[in-house]
Amino acid sequence: MKIGYCRVSTDDQNPDLQLAGLQRAGCKRIFTDKASGTHVTRPELTQCLKTLNTGDVLIVWKLDRLGRSLRDLIALLDDLKTRGVAFRSLTEAIDTATPTGRAMWHMIGILAELERSLIQERTKAGRAAAQARGVKMGRKPKLSPQQVAHARTLLEQGERPAHVAQLLKVSQRTVERALREGGCV
Repeated sequence: MKIGYCRVSTDDQNPDLQLAGLQRAGCKRIFTDKASGTHVTRPELTQCLKTLNTGDVLIVWKLDRLGRSLRDLIALLDDLKTRGVAFRSLTEAIDTATPTGRAMWHMIGILAELERSLIQERTKAGRAAAQARGVKMGRKPKLSPQQVAHARTLLEQGERPAHVAQLLKVSQRTVERALREGGCV
């Protein structure tokens, strides 16, 4: 069965162009969301995906109507493939039921993998450059060196660790870790 999905980003937008294309493609059922692509919850897409069975074809007007990002799109289409559901995009001429369409999809997957690798490399290089400039990575310490010294003094005077933590407005574990590391947490 051919099942269509369309999405418009706002209530002001009209899905008629997408709906007409999906109807021409022979979709027996069409699900329509009116939500930005960045919204995690798209109830009609969720219902559409639940409806799909082995041998069905999911058809969309355009790839960007389906996924929020290339990574999400690849994950979704890989899931469809695993379930035995074909995919077709009307404007990008991608049809995973054909050898050419599958080849196109593999090319998109390869480009996505390249993009992920480049992002990781840039992130790693940026982190190294920041550290070379003296930028400290990670969370800021919860306790200053003075607070750690004060906690040590209080504990040496016989205060209970739980009371010291309460005074410093942190957990007892935070105080213990700061003392063990000999500085800040």
